[in-house]
Amino acid sequence: MSEILKLVGERIKDIRKLRGLSQEALAEKAGFNQSYIGFIERAERNISMMNLEKIAGALDVGVYELFTYLKEQEGLIEESPVKDILSLLRERDLKDLEMARNVLTEIFGRMDGK
Repeated sequence: MSEILKLVGERIKDIRKLRGLSQEALAEKAGFNQSYIGFIERAERNISMMNLEKIAGALDVGVYELFTYLKEQEGLIEESPVKDILSLLRERDLKDLEMARNVLTEIFGRMDGK
């Protein structure tokens, strides 16, 4: 299995879930059948650039965002809270990220007695 297919498939799945879409709903929005989306998410099928563009459009993201998995996620287990948090943060704008940082700083400061 190609590493790039695996990473893109995981990214599509993560964004789909963040958008609250089922595989069937994403497939319908992108003009595919549900099984095709499943194959892509499991890296069982190669995907053309045209189909990647359709999926990105259905997810309301730029195609480049389907390639944004960074080294930061290597070594994280599938059900890792860190992976979940990174996925949530990746979809937010700068204002939201600053607010999340401030909230976490406050929470951890109180936990640490500061």
